[in-house]
Amino acid sequence: MLKRLMASVREFKRPTILTLIFIVGEAVIEVFIPFITAELVNEIKAGVDMNEIIKLGVLLVILAMVSLTCGGIAAFTCAKASSGFARNLRSDIFSKVQTFSFENIDKFSSSSLVTRMTTDISNVQLAYMMIIRTAIRSPLMFIFSITMAYIMGGALATTFVVVVPILIVGLFLVSRKAMPAFRSVFRKYDRLNESIEENVRGMRVVKGFAREDYEKNKFGSAAENIRRDFTRAERIVALNSPLMQFCVYFNMAFVLLVGSRMIITSGGTVIDVGQISAMLTYGMQILMSLMMLSMIYVILTMSSESIKRICEVLEETPKLEMPSEPVTEVKDGSVDFENVSFKYSEKAEKYALSNINLHIKSGMTVGILGDTGSSKSTLVQLIPRLYDTTEGSVKVGGRDVREYDIKTLRDSVAMVLQKNLLFSGTINENLRWGDADATEDEIKEACRLAQADEFVMSFPDGYETKIEQGGTNVSGGQKQRLCIARALLKKPKILILDDSTSAVDTKTDMLIRTGFKTYIPETTKIIIAQRVASVQDADLILIMHNGCIMAMGKHDELLESSEVYREIYTQQTMGGGEKDE
Repeated sequence: MLKRLMASVREFKRPTILTLIFIVGEAVIEVFIPFITAELVNEIKAGVDMNEIIKLGVLLVILAMVSLTCGGIAAFTCAKASSGFARNLRSDIFSKVQTFSFENIDKFSSSSLVTRMTTDISNVQLAYMMIIRTAIRSPLMFIFSITMAYIMGGALATTFVVVVPILIVGLFLVSRKAMPAFRSVFRKYDRLNESIEENVRGMRVVKGFAREDYEKNKFGSAAENIRRDFTRAERIVALNSPLMQFCVYFNMAFVLLVGSRMIITSGGTVIDVGQISAMLTYGMQILMSLMMLSMIYVILTMSSESIKRICEVLEETPKLEMPSEPVTEVKDGSVDFENVSFKYSEKAEKYALSNINLHIKSGMTVGILGDTGSSKSTLVQLIPRLYDTTEGSVKVGGRDVREYDIKTLRDSVAMVLQKNLLFSGTINENLRWGDADATEDEIKEACRLAQADEFVMSFPDGYETKIEQGGTNVSGGQKQRLCIARALLKKPKILILDDSTSAVDTKTDMLIRTGFKTYIPETTKIIIAQRVASVQDADLILIMHNGCIMAMGKHDELLESSEVYREIYTQQTMGGGEKDE
């Protein structure tokens, strides 16, 4: 996992290495400062010449300035390296998600992916910063300070034989106890984000059913779970502070009491005041180094869960395998389903589609009717290869869709969904998703055919009208018509309308379908609808039920041969009752 993450460092290797170099320099200088200070104290006590004192004082100032400079540069390069690493990692995850098929995306919820690209990456960024700075500095300071303490204090340094093991064991037990609580938090972040996402997306439904209190309670419950886990973990981690204070005060008392006795009994020949001051400083450095190492352990353990979650995304294998020599041109809009069966996952017991055989000539208009859950949408999603078939093959332009370059295939297929999505930006910018180079006349022509031009021009800013996030400032019918216009600009070889005129009236629906005949006569049009009127003029109508094609034919043929189609037609045209002869 670490090797996988380190691949995201890339151009920030240099500031990472510089951080390590300057941190080593800072640590080395800091352990020498107490040594020089001790010499200065002893020289002052001995009453030496002022020039010697000035020399030592100047040396201390220089060392302090160099240490400060090294620390400052290390802080700058560390910030640059860690933030750059996080940026690359976030980009890598986002790029990886773009390669996923719907099957991959189904494996991760959208709220979980958001958490991984925000909270988890922030944790990993903090861990990386701690590793290249504190995790190098603290061990060095510990080793150097212990060494210098024995050089300066001799037998007096035995205090660390008692204090250090106590602190190490205590910090280890505290960290180990806190880890389970920290680990559980990240899974709960997913549920918190999911609650926020659902509430924001479904705000109109929430208000329509007056369920604000229910949503508040659901969010409050998720937030309370996170607070409880963090509080439990922080309470345990808070024990670090009194443990640290005990060790510091014990060290100070031991050094002062034993050191003073040694000075008095030896007359300053074994140890002197300067050495005692240095021992106090080294003791603080040693204990603070251990304290920082314990915090590093806590942060690394916290981030280990984030690392696992990030690597799950980075190591996920896209279910859609790309051909080694892809076809880069779609000949026409013909579509062939040959013995196609499909299920959403390998573990699924039931097939969503079973034994589909269908042949659509280029330029045909095909209507699809069926009850809810009959897998109408699943059928058309196999055409642009949003999913791969479990059995059989789907062909477009006479070639298996798995042979095409995925961008070439999807550029040739335009889908307009029932739940249409518009992005933040102007109407013009949204329409240019269909064709970035479309002229103003082409945009207006597509909107006229989609019956969108009239309401767009009714806005004060026309095509420069701002669309709010999710298209919340336009109606459902307006949103559908804009999405149809966007698809028309693509000039696809296959146009799929997945119940995408459900929010418009029958007259507008008819005008849109009439526009298709004149604007894209050679394009294959596949229309999923609930209204017979939307598809009765189609060249071929499919009746689907439970993942199978129950009947197919033209309108008149199905009226004679299909009881299901006849029943749907009768209900919609005669109100469900039969007229007396």
